[in-house]
Amino acid sequence: QVQLVESGGGLVEAGDSLRLSCETSGLTSTSYTRAWFRQAPGKEREFVAALWRNTGRTYYGDSVKGRFTISRDNAKNIVYLEMNALKPEETAVYYCAAGPILGVGRWEYNYWGQGTQVTVSS
Repeated sequence: QVQLVESGGGLVEAGDSLRLSCETSGLTSTSYTRAWFRQAPGKEREFVAALWRNTGRTYYGDSVKGRFTISRDNAKNIVYLEMNALKPEETAVYYCAAGPILGVGRWEYNYWGQGTQVTVSS
C-alpha cells in the first residue's frame, strides 16, 4: 500500500541544476527517515542524501555535500532533492526511499520508488 513516486528527472548539461520530487502515500513521511539513492548503469546503488525522521536533520554523501539539498513539504507529503552543479558522472537513476533509521545502506530502507532518470551531458 506504500507508494513512492519520483519525478523531475531529465537531460541536463554539466553544471546545470535539477530538482527531483518524491510523492508519498501509505505512510507518514515525518515518521520515517527519508533518503535519496542513485544507481548508474552497471553500478550498485549509492547513497546520496537522507532526512532524519521527526527531527529534519540532514546527512549527505561526501561527493554531493555543498551541492545537493534534501528537503520535504510535510503538508503535501513530498520529499525533494535539489541538485546543483551536476556532473556527467552523476548520470544515474535516482531513487526515493523511506526507512526506520538514518543509514547509508540500501538495506536500511524498507520502501522504494521506481526511480527517475537523470542524464548529465558533457
